[in-house]
Formats: sequence, structure tokens, C-alpha cells
Amino acid sequence: MKKIFLCLLSLCALFTLKANAQTLSSPNGQLQVLFSVDDGIPTYQLSYKGKTVIKPSKMGLELFDSPDLIHNFSIIDTQTSSFDETWTPVWGEESKIRNHYNEMAVTLQQENTQRKMIVRFRLFDDGLGFRYEFPEQSELTYFVIKEERTQFAMTGDHTAFWIPGDYDTQEYDYTTSHLSEIRSLMQKAITPNASQTPFSPTGVQTALMMKTADGLYINLHEAALVDYSCMHLDLDDKNFVFESHLTPDAQGRKGYLQTPCVSPWRTIIVSDKATDILLSRITLNLNEPCKLEDTSWIKPVKYVGVWWEMITGKSTWAYCDLPSVKLDLTDYTKVKPNGKHGANNDNVRRYIDFAAENGFDQVLVEGWNVGWEDWFGKSKDYVFDFVTPYPDFDLKALNDYAHSKGVRLMMHHETSSSTRNYERHMEEAYALMNTYGYNAVKSGYVGNILPRGEHHYGQWINNHYLYAVQKAAEHHIMVNAHEAVRPTGLCRTYPNLIGNESARGTEYQAFGGSKPNHTTILPFTRLIGGPMDYTPGIFEMDIAKINPENDSHANVTLANQLGLYVTMYSPLQMAADLPENYERFADAFQFIKDVAIDWDETRVLEAEPGQYITYARKAKGENEWFVGNTNGYDARTSNIVFDFLPKNTTYEATIYSDAKDANYKTNPQAYQIKKMKVSSKSKLSLYCAPGGGYAISIKPL
Repeated sequence: MKKIFLCLLSLCALFTLKANAQTLSSPNGQLQVLFSVDDGIPTYQLSYKGKTVIKPSKMGLELFDSPDLIHNFSIIDTQTSSFDETWTPVWGEESKIRNHYNEMAVTLQQENTQRKMIVRFRLFDDGLGFRYEFPEQSELTYFVIKEERTQFAMTGDHTAFWIPGDYDTQEYDYTTSHLSEIRSLMQKAITPNASQTPFSPTGVQTALMMKTADGLYINLHEAALVDYSCMHLDLDDKNFVFESHLTPDAQGRKGYLQTPCVSPWRTIIVSDKATDILLSRITLNLNEPCKLEDTSWIKPVKYVGVWWEMITGKSTWAYCDLPSVKLDLTDYTKVKPNGKHGANNDNVRRYIDFAAENGFDQVLVEGWNVGWEDWFGKSKDYVFDFVTPYPDFDLKALNDYAHSKGVRLMMHHETSSSTRNYERHMEEAYALMNTYGYNAVKSGYVGNILPRGEHHYGQWINNHYLYAVQKAAEHHIMVNAHEAVRPTGLCRTYPNLIGNESARGTEYQAFGGSKPNHTTILPFTRLIGGPMDYTPGIFEMDIAKINPENDSHANVTLANQLGLYVTMYSPLQMAADLPENYERFADAFQFIKDVAIDWDETRVLEAEPGQYITYARKAKGENEWFVGNTNGYDARTSNIVFDFLPKNTTYEATIYSDAKDANYKTNPQAYQIKKMKVSSKSKLSLYCAPGGGYAISIKPL
């Protein structure tokens, strides 16, 4: 009798699950999401080609001073629909993007409070996006998030490519490990500039890339991060369940919302091919269409800059060596210059000449404005005014000189993370740019955020970053924000957000070096959300030859640096090294001059996270293709086929590759250049050195 009773209970439970379950399939039928309310808790799971990707995972939000939005729910309505469009990005990796998904919106009502919450799913052929929506209702108006409790239950101890769940920096080298090893490796991974607020010993940042033992690739991230805190992931490393962990504010709260409102999308990209992860456009497609009526002023930019010489320590941002300078009191004409200030008239003219001679669009100049003597680490509110130049930087004359050469200067606004100070000066600073013909700004947020206690990725500061982009658009200014929150596809909505840093960039090659496989991981992680101003193109790897007091070594080969202009997508590409180093290797520099920065079509020819990536891209509006490869620790032979080329057409390929004795550590400048005729039937094998790579320019004969 007891067995019969237990069997009946099991059947009842199964019937209840099926009665509450809602299923949604992707357009091609290979992905399926199942949503249910189990004992009042919203739960979802995801499968791919019949294989479980996400096991049953709970959903909801925990609130301050209010019942949670996790328990006691029931389904009161379900709406399904399909959507299929093709849209044209202002700039991008292709000229057209298809946005094709099936949608399911499930309306839930909480029995004890009568509050309503909608969970909206969009299932694409390459992954899933879902978010929480809170309609206008009398039962729920204002609420404060204590924590979002969205789970991502993994099926096993996957290999992960991760960085720590820091609230204030993403500038980490990636660690590759099994999920079960994250806790033991976390302390080794944390850098000296980590957040002052402790984070979980198993917390990681998104985009998180994983690979299962049976060869499935999974990527977790978020899209359309607006008026909300950035999501990290905490791992239950015994059960391999990730749970969302939002960036706190100074009071430990995670978000202040008012209905109607929505959360960002939580994204899961999945495929049995690594190349498909790189080609996914889910993050962009989950963002709103462009909100700017006129985008004609937004143009991709290839630039050089007065920057690397400061990064390496050859020059300084500061004009003098005073320990403390007050902008409203000091007369810089009465102080002694330090003799190392990089942004001086003669040096800037040298860069302008170099840019004009080699076809570059702009010249970035850092350290042009007063205040750099005590800008960092002093927790100053009023730190820069963004309009007053140093005595040796003639703002008008240099801009006139640049324009006479067909070149623009690129503005630099380092805020020192004093956000109130930046906002108080923003209108005047952007107006100054309009006066002198600047159309792009590199902004920076180095240091601890002011107001004190806030973090780089919290709701309040995320709103500031977007405000800066919106205000810049009013002035027809493109924004390249460094140290800001990692991108989540907002460049679709605001395409004047032409680039971000938001990861460990090339500058770290002068700060002790990065791992040789770093750029084989970034396209699977950081670039999932949008383009990065990685600042490639370093030709002199021995930094001591630039500054004898800096013994850093760039852990790359010269050919690798060329390949990055194709593999590290950005409509904003810098030739970061000093002009004299490009003049030493003029034959290799030719590729940087030739390579496009806007594309009609993109192919991924081969890829394996942490090991190698090879892209082929067709230049926008041109019958020219460029191929780039970045390689990891191990030497290998890259075998590619040129079947991406149009049939019955012959091209000339100029190949820039590692020499046989090249090595990122011992012989990084060993490269070779050769030319050959290619067609759609051609095949090519190229040696890739440790930390190496290659680049190919393909032009029709």
C-alpha cells in the first residue's frame, strides 16, 4: 500500500510539473527551454540537440524590507510569438545582422501579495536571452533589490575561462581551470588593484566562457545593462550551480527600481562549435534599435597617439613634478617643467605628421590638460576641468595644424573616477571639443569611484556612463570609455559608443606583461558584449629599449600584433607603438596601414578558446579581405582554406607570419613576408609560434 501511495504521489507531482511547464523551441528546433513553477518558484532549464545545457535553475529577486519575488508564484498567462528582421548596423563585423527568435512571455502572480512579474524568454538558434519585467501595478511600485537569485545550473565540472568577480576592475589575465578549482585558484588570480570590498571566493565575471567534457561550448553574459547593477556569478562549486550576484552600492543595496521596469537580459550562448560562439549576435539583438536619428557623423577611426611613451614611462602626463597642485590657484607658467611632458607642441606635431604621412584618421593626446600632478589616489572631487591646457600645449594651433594635414586630434578626459566633477564640466568640455573640431573622446575612470563607497559596476555609475554617451551624442561626439563597465551591446542603441577598454589591454605589456594566450580568450569573453579598444601594434617587445627603468617584456610576437587588427574587432583601432618603431619595421607596418576597420562580412575559420583564433573579414564596400590569427602558448600549424573568397576570381595575398625561429619570449621580432596568388580553391598552412600569429591582406588582381 505504501508503494502504491508513493507511486501516486510521484504521478501527481509529474502531472503538476507537466501542467505548469511551458516550452519554447528555437527557430531551427535545436534549442529548447522549459519553464515551470515548482512549489511556487519560477524555474527554467535549457537543452541543445537533446543534450542538457542548463539543469533546472531557480529564478527571482530578493528584496529589502519587502517579501521576496521568488516564492508563491503561479502562472496566470503565457504569450508566444516569433520575430524575424534584418537590420543594418552603423558599423560592425557585418553590414547586415539577422535578428530571428521565438519568444515566450510568462506572466506570474504571487499568491500572498498579488504582485505580478513577467519572465520573457527569447530563444535564438544560437542561444537564449531572458529577463524579468515588472509591469505598472498598485501592489508593486518602488522596490530595492537585496539580490537577484537567477541560477545557471551546470551539468558538470566544466573547463572555464574566468576572471575574479571584482566590482571595480576587469583588468585581469584569464585563468583556465575546472569549476571545482576556482576556489583554490582565486587568491592567485586577484591583482593588487582589486576591489576594496571583498567578493565571493568563487565569484567570477561575465562574459564567462566554458567548455564541457563532451565538447559543448557555453557562454554566460548579460545584454542591455541599463539602470541596473552589473551581474557577476557566484559558484556553488560542489553542485556546479552559478547564481547571479549584483554589484552593491555604498549601502550594500543592489538596485533601486520603480515600475514599470525591466532587468537586463541574461544570456546563454551555446554550440558544439567554438566558431559559432564568436559569430553570435545575441548580445546586440537583445538591445534596443539605434535611438539616434542622424548617425552620419559616426565614423570608424584608425589612430595613433601620445600614449605608449607615457605607459612605458618614457614620458609623463604631468607638466611638472609638484606633489600637489590646485587647479584654481597654480599658475603653471611660474613652475619649472619636468622636461618629460609628452603632450608638448613639438611632440604632438611629430605624431600629427606621422599620422598624415601614413593615412591615420586621428591622434590621441593624453596629458594635455592641467591637473595631472596629483590626479591619482587623492580622492579629490575637483580634479580636472577638461578645458585648460598646459602651457606647452597650444590647443588652437595644434588643432589647426592637424586639420591642415587632414587629421583630427582625439580628446582625452581622464576623470580620476570623480563622476560628479565630470558631470559638472561635461557640457563645457564637449562644447570645447565642438569649437576645435574634435569628434571623439577617450574617457577614463582610473581609481576609486567618487562618491566614495560606490563601485565601477553599480547601478548609479552605470547610469553615469550612459549619461556621458547620451550627452556626447547631442554634440556629435564618439565615446571610447576606459575602466567603465563591461559592454552589453548598448553600442547598437547608441552607436557613438564606438569602443571601450573594460578588460586587460595592451598597456599591461608594459606593466609586467600579459599571458601569451590572453588574446585567444578575449574574443570569447570581453568581446561578446562589444568592441574593445585593445590598442594593439607593439613592435618593440623589450620595453627597456624605450625606458631603461622599465624591464617589462611584451609576451607576443610582431606577427601576432598584426593579426590582432582582425581578431580583436573594433571600429576604433590604434597603432599603439612609437613612430620610430614603426619606421624600423616599415614592411610589417604596411599591414596596419592597409587593414580595414569596418566590415561587410566576417568568418571564423578556426577557433579554440585559450589556444588559437583565425578570422577572415571582408572590408566594408571593398572587394578586399583580411585574415588574422592569434596563437596561444603552443606552437602549431594553422591550416586554412580560402573558400570564403568569391569563385572565379584571383587575388594577391600578402602574408605576414612568424618565422620558424620566432618565439614571444626569445625571438619576438622574427617574421617573414611573402606574396602569393590565391582563389577560393586555395589552401595554406602557416606556422604559428608560441604567443604568435599571422596576418594576411588579400586584394584582387
